[in-house]
Amino acid sequence: MEKRRLISASQWRQIVDGATDTAIISTDEQGNITSWNSGATRILGWTEEEMLGQTLARIFTDGDAQLSREIDDAVRQGKGGGEEGWRLRKDGSRLWAVGELSPIRDRSRIIGFVKILRDRTAQREAEEEIREERKALEILNRAGSALAIETDLQRLVQIVTDAGVELTGAEFGAFFYNVIDDAGESYMLYTLSGAPIEAFSKFPMPRNTEVFAPTFGGAGIVRSEDITKDSRYGKNAPRKGMPEGHLPVRSYLAVPVVSRSGEVIGGLFFGHAQVGIFSERSERGLTGLAAEAAVAIDNVRLAQAAQREIQERKRTQESLEQLNVTLEKQVAERTEQLRQNEEALRQSQKMDAIGQLTGGVAHDFNNLLQVITGNLDTLQRHLPSDSARLQRAARQAMTGAQRAASLTQRLLAFARRQPLDPKPIDVNVLVNGMSELIHRTLGETISIETVLGAGLWRIEADPNELEAAILNLAVNARDAMPKGGQLTLETNNAYIDDAYVAAHREVVPGQYVVLAVTDTGTGMDTQTRAQAFEPFFTTKPVGKGTGLGLSQVYGFVKQTGGHVKIYSEVGQGTTVKLYLPRLTKSSSEESVLEDEPSPEGSHEETVLVLEDDDDVRSYSVETLRELGYKVIEAHDGPAALRLLDQQPRVDLLFTDVVLPGGMTGAQVAAQAKAIRPSVKVLFTTGYARNAIIHHGRLDKGVQLITKPFSFNELAAKVRDVLDSD
Repeated sequence: MEKRRLISASQWRQIVDGATDTAIISTDEQGNITSWNSGATRILGWTEEEMLGQTLARIFTDGDAQLSREIDDAVRQGKGGGEEGWRLRKDGSRLWAVGELSPIRDRSRIIGFVKILRDRTAQREAEEEIREERKALEILNRAGSALAIETDLQRLVQIVTDAGVELTGAEFGAFFYNVIDDAGESYMLYTLSGAPIEAFSKFPMPRNTEVFAPTFGGAGIVRSEDITKDSRYGKNAPRKGMPEGHLPVRSYLAVPVVSRSGEVIGGLFFGHAQVGIFSERSERGLTGLAAEAAVAIDNVRLAQAAQREIQERKRTQESLEQLNVTLEKQVAERTEQLRQNEEALRQSQKMDAIGQLTGGVAHDFNNLLQVITGNLDTLQRHLPSDSARLQRAARQAMTGAQRAASLTQRLLAFARRQPLDPKPIDVNVLVNGMSELIHRTLGETISIETVLGAGLWRIEADPNELEAAILNLAVNARDAMPKGGQLTLETNNAYIDDAYVAAHREVVPGQYVVLAVTDTGTGMDTQTRAQAFEPFFTTKPVGKGTGLGLSQVYGFVKQTGGHVKIYSEVGQGTTVKLYLPRLTKSSSEESVLEDEPSPEGSHEETVLVLEDDDDVRSYSVETLRELGYKVIEAHDGPAALRLLDQQPRVDLLFTDVVLPGGMTGAQVAAQAKAIRPSVKVLFTTGYARNAIIHHGRLDKGVQLITKPFSFNELAAKVRDVLDSD
């Protein structure tokens, strides 16, 4: 028999090093390394030179303890280890490996051990991938089955949110979604998973910030290893990031939920306090879940829409049946409504006729009053202090003239022809500011209570006219309570809907601030309520009232775009409600009423007075000269423009609105600005319908003083215009 040929040590080494996918390591009896093949270097990173003489414990995660166990098992059982587990590389990283430790014997004596180690990291990752995919598929299938039979939207979105947390491994998740109510209006709700409702309820709904916008806009998925390091994070005021007390979020994953029609229904958002939690697998799973959620929500919405349609058809059928039953009644109601509309049209035509008549009279009458009050004012200022009889006569004459001016102003207010100068107003502030005046006006026998609504909207109105309206209502209430009583001023926000408008055709639907004035007086019967707003109608004795108080209130509110309503019963008192339109545009201007002094001018400041009424012009010129101004005057527009072109300096054009010769004051002012851009303009009028006043309001930037004006009023207004920017 031929003797078996043995391989040499070098050949054996070549064989061992050829196993590059397997670490083959030998040790002595204590586990100190005696050989280290190239496979061990490739898998574990250390070279043979680095490991010879070192303990094999370096490759184990629990070091000497695990090496001792494997040596004991190899001695007792012939093999140690063999189970899969984590091992350490030279660079500190870990690999998943399997290997066993076998004894090396010299006859019966163990002289060392050999460790065979194979890298199973790739296989383990593949197995983990399969397990995760199977788990994700199970979650999606389970969620899909639940969603397919769920008809309640709230429960449906909760199923989706819970499944998303389980699918992604998030600590918590939320589904913010849009809901369409029975009225067709859209609003946002949310569900939570993995966190209590209190964790979100104290924070506002998410906005379209740079982080959230891609999700709510349907642009795509947002996944961040650490959202606090994202360039889009923390750029929006006021918090610059997550608000205090918010759940900690580092890992972030969000996906839009988009319906079949392309509408963005909402967004799924998931977070974790640690970084790097979410992977592409999380992203893929969440995309599938979002698609299933969109289909389920679409189906629920379609079912709800179908149910609404069925209910609407049922209501329509019932309405039709009811219509047939009540047709005769509806015909009668419609006839009555047409009669009321016809009456409202006649009232409107009557109002327009009164307005035209009032406006025509007001211009000439106020010019006359200007001459009378102006010259009386001059007399009062220049009468000797020892002429008491003459001073008393002048005062009485001035009182009569002022009453005449007030009467004209009330007529204009009722006819909605007065020039309003609206400003943003906080009605609560205005009412509080008037409380002392109302107390003085009503006397001690009437108690006053104010009930001011919280969060009251602002309005835009003429503050002076609103104060006059409140005072008029307070005086009327006082007269209705001759033995004393209580007056209540109440404010609140209100909405006038289409149903109310259908019964009050002159009213516009929308948001209003309501000011209610209530007394405990004698009240009104039906006929009195119907006539209460008519001019010159009064229930007071002759000489006790003009009958223009309520008509002035009515005209002011209507000219402001509002609505007035009276509620009253005989013996039960009266409530008058003023509905004033809410101011929707932003404005920082406040309605501040201040008493201005009567400042004087300088001889260098030149005023051009343009007035066609000789007496009014004479008074204006004399007053301005007395105030210290240099004054030039003109009778009509062309003459004023010639003077403006000739004079080296003109600081102010003080012009009437209505002028003869084919040019209005507004046209003269426009040409004056073209000739001399720096010139300031102050208009005056007894009545101006369209020149500088449109829809009852002064044109923006227009300065106006109405006739008749006093010495002090003119002084203050001229100075105010000259000093304005």
